[in-house]
Amino acid sequence: MTALDLSSPVAVVGTGTMGQGIAQVALVAGHPVRLYDAAPGLARKAADAIGSRLDRLVQKERLTADERDAARARLTPVDDLSGLAGCSLVVEAVVERLDVKQELFRALEDVVADDCLLATNTSSLSVTAIGGALRVPGRFVGLHFFNPAPLLPLVEVVSGFATDVDAATRAYETARAWGKTPVACADTPGFIVNRVARPFYAEAFAVYEAQAADPATVDAVLRESGGFRMGAFELTDLIGQDVNESVTHSVWQAFFQDVRLRPSLAQRRLVESGRLGRKTGHGWYDHREGAERPAPHTAEPAEPPAYVVAEGGLGPAAELLDLIREAGIEVREAEEDEGTRLVLPSGGQLVLADGQLAAEFADVVYFDLALDYRRATRIALSHAGHTSAETVAQATGLFQALGKKVSVIGDVPGMIVARTVARIIDLAVEAVAQGVATEEDVDTAMRLGVNYPLGPFEWSRRLGRGWAGALLDEMHEVDPCGRYAPSLALYRYACATDQREDTP
Repeated sequence: MTALDLSSPVAVVGTGTMGQGIAQVALVAGHPVRLYDAAPGLARKAADAIGSRLDRLVQKERLTADERDAARARLTPVDDLSGLAGCSLVVEAVVERLDVKQELFRALEDVVADDCLLATNTSSLSVTAIGGALRVPGRFVGLHFFNPAPLLPLVEVVSGFATDVDAATRAYETARAWGKTPVACADTPGFIVNRVARPFYAEAFAVYEAQAADPATVDAVLRESGGFRMGAFELTDLIGQDVNESVTHSVWQAFFQDVRLRPSLAQRRLVESGRLGRKTGHGWYDHREGAERPAPHTAEPAEPPAYVVAEGGLGPAAELLDLIREAGIEVREAEEDEGTRLVLPSGGQLVLADGQLAAEFADVVYFDLALDYRRATRIALSHAGHTSAETVAQATGLFQALGKKVSVIGDVPGMIVARTVARIIDLAVEAVAQGVATEEDVDTAMRLGVNYPLGPFEWSRRLGRGWAGALLDEMHEVDPCGRYAPSLALYRYACATDQREDTP
């Protein structure tokens, strides 16, 4: 099954920001496009707005004047659903209410032919449930664009329980012909991106709720150590706290209140107070004119140690040993090559976040995971109240000698980046195990949909298949509420090798 022919008319129902964006994508690709909105006059206003955006594309030399004029000629606002007769694809982008969408598609079935592809752009509702009300549910599919649709490349092509393979394939190939990067996905709450991304927000909020770090510090660590484009607090301020919380709550409810997806009480209070982010002028941060952005906690300069003793190769942080040597600090090798830690001259230990608490040990400072320790500009450290001041100072000075800013946070298991990445990997592995999508499509979706520096499986290959499960096991032991219990899928994933020679 191939993409729709460019002569095939495409309809968009709902002319808000997303509807206009989808219409523009189809229009620029070369299709005749018809716009419909139940509110009188909105379809015509949307057509004018799209025309203005086409003008801007000409100014930016992304379209020629002739291409713009041809596109405008192909764009038709209609005042009644009957005006969509003869379309080969109808994409819905109306309010996120199941009853409204079901009623719309039932009405569309009375207008379009049985071979017309029907698609919903829903981000939070079940594609199966919407399509279940149809006379011909096999031609119904999810086409989840990301906002702004003309700019963001990802499209999740979602097959409901009754969706025919041919319909999903035709939708997939059409999205690709429109210049998008489609990923195939089974109908699951949150699809790929909104399901797998939940821990990015949840773990940042959990660190904050534990009073381990303020929003500015968490965001700085996620950006400057984890390599994420934005931190969780600033990103939810951009999205809108009400919107982000609504998606979180929807996914949590759809998974029968799975504790791993539990919403944040702190975010709930923010929404209740009307602090919804940039759109209201205040969210986690104050966005009003003249307001100063709070600075992340950054430790004062400290003297680096003269040497460190390496016990083991530091695992995912192995490149630190070269950086320490390049900084002129002696690296001594321990006689026994066991463990993954550095011993400081104070006798204290510097250990990569492993899911345990510094409070469990006599004199330990934990350091957080980094995407790339050479390029990272900030490292988070954590320690217990009884950790010696000398050990904390030497750990701080060591990373400062490597050119890093240091943020000292409270003693929370898994710190910030490590716990976030581990939980993202867990949900991604579980989604693949349940047939939601392939590993490749999950990685593509997370890189393009939410700009992650690596897809979950790319992270896992870099860190080792067993890394996420081991860290979550330790976190679950410290906090046995179930939130951090690794999934059975992750356990199987960690155990999998090319060949298993062990027998029970």
